[in-house]
Amino acid sequence: MTAPSKPTLDTVEHASATPDESQPFAALGLKPEEYQRIRDILGRRPTAAELAMYSVMWSEHCSYKSSKVHLSKFGAKTTEEMKKHLLVGIGENAGVVDIGDGWAVTFKVESHNHPSYVEPYQGAATGVGGIVRDIISMGARPVAIMDQLRFGAVDHPDTARVVHGVVAGVGGYGNSLGLPNIGGELVFDSSYQGNPLVNALCVGVLRHEDIHLANASGVGNKVVLFGARTGGDGIGGASILASETFEDGVPAKRPSVQVGDPFMEKVLIECCLELYAAKVVEGIQDLGAAGISCATSELASNGEGGMHVWLDDVLLRDPSLNAGEILMSESQERMMAVVTPAKLDAFLAITGKWDVETAVVGEVNSSGRLTIDHHGQRIVDVDPRTVAHEGPVYNRPYARPAWQDALNADTVVAAALARPETAEELRATALRLLGSPNLASKAWVTNQYDRFVQGNTALAQPDDGGVIRVDETTGLGVALATDANGRYAKLDPRTGAQLALAEAYRNVATTGARPLAITDCLNFGSPEDPDSMWQLVEAIEGLADGCQILGVPVTGGNVSLYNGTGEPGQINSSIHPTPVVGVLGVLDDVSRATGSGWRTAGETLFLLGTTRAELDGSAWADVVHSHLGGLPPKLDLAAERSLAEVLINATRDELVDAAHDLSEGGLVQGLIEACLRFGVGARVSIDALVARDGVTPFEALFSESAARALVSVPRGEEVRFVDACVARGVPYLKLGEAGHDIDGVEALEITGLFTLPLDEAREVHTATLPGIFG
Repeated sequence: MTAPSKPTLDTVEHASATPDESQPFAALGLKPEEYQRIRDILGRRPTAAELAMYSVMWSEHCSYKSSKVHLSKFGAKTTEEMKKHLLVGIGENAGVVDIGDGWAVTFKVESHNHPSYVEPYQGAATGVGGIVRDIISMGARPVAIMDQLRFGAVDHPDTARVVHGVVAGVGGYGNSLGLPNIGGELVFDSSYQGNPLVNALCVGVLRHEDIHLANASGVGNKVVLFGARTGGDGIGGASILASETFEDGVPAKRPSVQVGDPFMEKVLIECCLELYAAKVVEGIQDLGAAGISCATSELASNGEGGMHVWLDDVLLRDPSLNAGEILMSESQERMMAVVTPAKLDAFLAITGKWDVETAVVGEVNSSGRLTIDHHGQRIVDVDPRTVAHEGPVYNRPYARPAWQDALNADTVVAAALARPETAEELRATALRLLGSPNLASKAWVTNQYDRFVQGNTALAQPDDGGVIRVDETTGLGVALATDANGRYAKLDPRTGAQLALAEAYRNVATTGARPLAITDCLNFGSPEDPDSMWQLVEAIEGLADGCQILGVPVTGGNVSLYNGTGEPGQINSSIHPTPVVGVLGVLDDVSRATGSGWRTAGETLFLLGTTRAELDGSAWADVVHSHLGGLPPKLDLAAERSLAEVLINATRDELVDAAHDLSEGGLVQGLIEACLRFGVGARVSIDALVARDGVTPFEALFSESAARALVSVPRGEEVRFVDACVARGVPYLKLGEAGHDIDGVEALEITGLFTLPLDEAREVHTATLPGIFG
């Protein structure tokens, strides 16, 4: 007798009848115990489609299974006072903050690290596209983007491939959308050689009443998929790539990288905004990591009932895709909406107007289940919460690395690193840092981005923070800054994370904006390595404590793990731990925003804050000696808060014309950058600084002490400005005056030490990156 043939589809019925059938769970990234848990939840083996859904939704990238227990500390340490301006917090596609006058902004930063190593252009481009859709899904119009980029060593033969591709991808997608790129960072370090970091931030604006959330409620409501067709690109892309290392080799990963179409996304933005204005959307979710698997399970899980979906009506670019591939595909430029039957025709009329392909693929019901049919057969029958929100949660073991003490003991003092002493040596060192890859001008990169499209950009790179106007009538706007220092975090992940928070907070304050909220992107090594896990926990706890002291809540963000390919337990097992922090602040009138360079000769230059001999992890130690060891600069968040108050109020009261934070490269780097911003020199003396703070001239110029800023004060306002500093206990010191030339050439003169013509400084500052990558 002939045995019955295996059905074409692995149905729920077939799965129930064949409990012992072998399944490729390990190839999909599931551990044996996770696979068994799925069987226990279902009371049977999963179908192939169910296995695909669980595998992507339970991946590290989608489920946060190794970080969830620690991320809860953000919520636990958010006080009621911190929530005062918070309209939507952690758990949605992006946080939403009230900025006044009925306006709100939504913002978030996310990673697209692993795909950007495999295929740099598309990896970076679709990273921008994905974060933009997160903002759209909140009901907002995207108005600006930022990018935090980290690459391997400048002189490594593979670095140029990744740099050119990523920068072109970020610029190509953002420029095509008509979104200004207003800031970010570009860092080179050998620790990122096999794991570059591509973190993208987007900010959008909306009225309070326009907020939309991702949930599927209302029995009988239709589930509508619209945007680009579903294809074979990105199957298991971000969700799988971001949950493993590259040990199996790059070529095999290439098909998993998504392919973006920014022009389709631009149409999708306008279409969504018209749908919102017409009030025809009940709930909405963008399709990013895990594609339809994520959108259907999260919408159903967030709703009050269940959902039934039929895959046959999903519009496909490739009709050969099987059910699992359709569910896992991460094809870009797609959205899923929940629409009442009464408003469906109006919805379809709007998508039709924009030539956006649309298909009704499901319906909300009261079953409490997510069921999916393909070719008339049931291939998924699950409780959506078990897919979207009740995946495995691990309390991974973590411990201070065995190598940490030796690293911290290896200070620049103990290493007896040679320091510049003569005026000539100090000048040469300043120029060496000025032209180093991480401190050199990033114009080669930022000139590929449109920073002023839409006409609402008040400040952008190279200013400390980006500023965007929200309300044309009143001038109301927001400032944004993103910062991180992986070297500091390597020395002390808790303090390093707080220093990133402090710097971004300070950079927003230098523009005159009052910080309101933060988003973060936590880039770390393997959570299965106790060393990397310890770094992650320390950073999260540091950020949670820091936010509480500064009074700014975390509104959401992203965790990117498995950024490492080395042997676990070694000092170089993974990237430098890199917690990227984005801070958002509000300005009542962006026309008063303070830039980072002075324009007018004769203004008084003040240094705010205290300088200590803090050179461990500094740019000087890196550039001159390739040294990393010791402890990062001390942190005083109360001092940061007082400094911010002075900067914010000074901008409001028109007491400052320029403000520049001091961080990498120290005072001398800040002075040169502020001079170069508008080509106006300065004449300063550090004698009083050396005497007051008990530091050497070298330490005064190159130390990277925190809670410091450089400001220019108009003539006649010095007394009021000093009074403001005294009132808030912020140390201040008059350094000199803006404006100084030698034979008609503007220059920076540090009296008694050296003079640096700005033409020479500009040539050094702008030559490095084009010379390497041009």
